[in-house]
Amino acid sequence: MELRHIKYFLAVAEELNFTRAARRVGIGQPPLSNQIRDLEEEIGAPLFRRLPHGAELTEAGQVFLPEARTIMAKAAHAKALALRAGRGELGRLRLGFTGSAAFSPIVPSAVRSFRRAYPEIDLTLQEADTTLLLERLDAEELDAVFIRPGRADPPGFRTHSLGEDAMVIALPSGHPLADAAALPLSALSAEPFVLFPREAGPSLFDGIITACRHAGFEPILGQIAPQITSLANLVAVELGISVVPSAVAQIRVPGVTYIPISGDGPVARLALATRRDERSAVVQNFVARVLADKNNPR
Repeated sequence: MELRHIKYFLAVAEELNFTRAARRVGIGQPPLSNQIRDLEEEIGAPLFRRLPHGAELTEAGQVFLPEARTIMAKAAHAKALALRAGRGELGRLRLGFTGSAAFSPIVPSAVRSFRRAYPEIDLTLQEADTTLLLERLDAEELDAVFIRPGRADPPGFRTHSLGEDAMVIALPSGHPLADAAALPLSALSAEPFVLFPREAGPSLFDGIITACRHAGFEPILGQIAPQITSLANLVAVELGISVVPSAVAQIRVPGVTYIPISGDGPVARLALATRRDERSAVVQNFVARVLADKNNPR
């Protein structure tokens, strides 16, 4: 039994005339009669009584009619769902983000506007460090991730640049330099640096180290924070100083002062990464939404 058999049956059942039903479905009357006869043979019971000027449903046909309508309605519903899924209006989106990326206005703006535009997408969020996010993206455990990348795309991934954040210096509020309007990195040459593990953000970590070397000194690495969002707390208890993306300065921890870097300093790049061969319409819609919101966070 095929959907065309159900379609033809419904046409005859509603028209109660084979000729009119044939015109309705766009085939000849003899082929339509043959299709109905095939359906009746498969069911094992006649569905119509042929009359001189039309047809009427048998008892079997009357029972079959509401079920046939349900089948066609479900088929139409399944088709509509498939089309919506093909347009990326249904499905799931598993997003990852680094702790520092979450403070960029682009990230919450894009997630918020995507949820409003596609409310039926099952959206989940995971926070992790850059290395772990890329591992999960590669393993297809995540669909897209907000990261702090280097200058080149990580192998196997496509990154969509979302701009750069300046880096700022985080000092204990009681530090002798805490009242400065701005400081060169060289002013920190004798200070112990509180940083995050390199694997939490390789590009960000390397950028800080490289900038210090360009400023003429090798940074003194002191306490390691479990993640970038913990840096402010360690600076507040005077375990050292740090350099963080300006977006992270939104973390207002008592006892911490943020100061701009004068001269050349590191920058924190922000990007959305996807698998290079990604074909999901949901992911493509999300990328388009992020890029549209890039210059106009909502």
